[in-house]
Amino acid sequence: MNNITFPFSDLIAGYVTTFDEKKGAFGTFNLKTSDGREFEVALTSMTYAELVRNLGEPYYDCTVQMRTMLVSDRYLFAYGTFFPEAGEHKFEAKHIVFLGKTESEYVFEKQDWWVNQVRNLANFYLKAQFEDGEIDYRNYRTNVGLVGTKEISNRQETDTISRLVYGFATAYLMTGDDRYLEAAEKGTEYLREHMRFLDESEGICYWYHAIDVKPDGTEQKIFSSEFGDDYDAIPAYEQIYALAGPTQTYRVTGDPRIMNDIELTVNLFKSYFQDKTDKGGFFSHIDPITLSPYSDTLGHNRAKKNWNSVGDHAPAYLINLWLATGKDEYADFLEYTFDTIEKHFPDYDHSPFVQERFYENWSHDTTWGWQQNRAVVGHNLKIAWNLMRMNHLKPKEKYVALAEKIADIMPAVGSDQQRGGWYDVVERILEQGQKVHRFVWHDRKAWWQQEQAILAYLILAGSLDKSQYQKLARESSAFYNSWFLDYASGGVYFNVLANGIPYLLGTERGKGSHSMSGYHSFELAYLACVYTNLLLTKKPMDLYFKPKQGGFKDNILRVQPDILPPGSVYISEVWINGQSYSDFDAENLTIKLPSTQDELKVRVRVIPTQVFFNATLLEVTEGTAKISLSGLLDANAVKLFEEELEKATAQSINRLVLLLQDLKCISAAGLRYLIFTKQKLGSNIDIYVVGASEHVLDFLRKGAFCEGVTVLEQYDTVEMAIV
Repeated sequence: MNNITFPFSDLIAGYVTTFDEKKGAFGTFNLKTSDGREFEVALTSMTYAELVRNLGEPYYDCTVQMRTMLVSDRYLFAYGTFFPEAGEHKFEAKHIVFLGKTESEYVFEKQDWWVNQVRNLANFYLKAQFEDGEIDYRNYRTNVGLVGTKEISNRQETDTISRLVYGFATAYLMTGDDRYLEAAEKGTEYLREHMRFLDESEGICYWYHAIDVKPDGTEQKIFSSEFGDDYDAIPAYEQIYALAGPTQTYRVTGDPRIMNDIELTVNLFKSYFQDKTDKGGFFSHIDPITLSPYSDTLGHNRAKKNWNSVGDHAPAYLINLWLATGKDEYADFLEYTFDTIEKHFPDYDHSPFVQERFYENWSHDTTWGWQQNRAVVGHNLKIAWNLMRMNHLKPKEKYVALAEKIADIMPAVGSDQQRGGWYDVVERILEQGQKVHRFVWHDRKAWWQQEQAILAYLILAGSLDKSQYQKLARESSAFYNSWFLDYASGGVYFNVLANGIPYLLGTERGKGSHSMSGYHSFELAYLACVYTNLLLTKKPMDLYFKPKQGGFKDNILRVQPDILPPGSVYISEVWINGQSYSDFDAENLTIKLPSTQDELKVRVRVIPTQVFFNATLLEVTEGTAKISLSGLLDANAVKLFEEELEKATAQSINRLVLLLQDLKCISAAGLRYLIFTKQKLGSNIDIYVVGASEHVLDFLRKGAFCEGVTVLEQYDTVEMAIV
């Protein structure tokens, strides 16, 4: 029974082991999956191949060079058909996706991959919500369709606006594009004016679930939740996510009004959601009238605790709040949160998954609603990711031990080791005779759960320097970037099928809903960029801030990108309003802002401590490109320099300015590359060398590179000497 005697199409993700161009009609290659199973893949006359691409990039065909790219150890995706023949299923590939131009390259590890992705995401939501016109949140709607059209509805949900505000603030943090900050600040102000409920007598702030905007412009406020599982209650996670956008905006601006809202909402959590008995933790719901977690009106949510009410504080707002303020009270709040998770969530005597729902006394609630005794794969990975962040702030062996335990267990029980990617919700317990944890509804893969896996394994790899975690991070990033990006309409898909094909039915068809807005995809882009550049590939990252006068305490701007391993990064350069600025503490990652009434725009370059070379394109304006070089320019550095040069010359320029103040040394190979580059640029592009040390300049002169090149101590020097 149940013999598979019919052809079916599917996806294989794996590493090439061998390629035999003479076998079969068009050649075959062997592909080994992440868990070690090997397949023979036949090429056909219609097999085509492409290079994975980012949002906003054109299709990159690799069909002509496909056979030469099938080299050992290259990770790729092969989509094709299994044919039942001769007692086995022969697999013929129809579509191959490569992850880089060489077998060791993963294009999503390029310095600007995630920056470009976040820019495209921000542009998509600007157009979808505001039609590229005035940013007016009266026109915002919760539900956004596949192609970015707003669905007919009057509903504006607080959490989805806040999550979109988070996205815009993050996009500004990464790009410095003022339009994104405008969208973040206007969204924050809209939340404050329309969704905020201040109870000054209690010293608390809480947030409406939503408002309905009527055709005449009036609005109906929706106080308690109207989402099915939380109906007529105030759920903790809605109050938590109401802070996500404003807190990220506060990181950029230091607006004291935002901080006041945050502090009063934290008071709400501690006054009404926190269990102040010796049991500890936070309740998942409170009654909208009494603000009590014990009200009988809460039904199945009465006196309950869950992952969202305990753990979601950290990634949604609390870590960002600590990064912006450095206050001990928020570090202590984080420690309390993670000690609670480490103590109560593991359940490894019964299941490879953590427990997520609890009664008041931390006994397991295995009968609640849809969850029953089921595991959300992403929540396990989210715990591992955030435990590592917390360990960098307050190191504890138990944090790392649990993070690694989750990271080591999860691939076998939560990932798709045939096709790549991570599943959604599965049964926590195997029934008798079962070897695979059953899918609760489907084998689809949600965008946000891919995020948790990518970030968990990236930070584990960057913190512990273990190759198996970098391998899993790459495989997870590969699946996300290959199958979740909507090249045609923009944005990312909510769900894809197990084989990577987008699932476009029901609420999962859209790009905006109660569950989806500008949070997870933007957070992924930001932190994947941070962890990849600063911890793994050792490349610099620029961040942008626009602090308000008197906003940050003592005029100190804190610019640590995330809670990273102590001493792993430092500030190398700061610019304020385009001018170099030196009043900063490189190791503590703080900037002393100038006392002025002028608007400040701060650009800061954060650089890994163990870095040997960096090249950064600073700007291209009016035909002049400026590239900053630091460290050692040798043969290993050429590729990075070349990437920045390609970006600089993507548009027409007539002047190239090389800023060499921080360049320590040039090898013979580095010098040859400079000479070769000068030749390729031709005589129509003037080259300027600025700030080079005598040692570096002497080496350039001996190599005859300086002939016809303008050498300056500072670029704004009036007198220019041709050497």
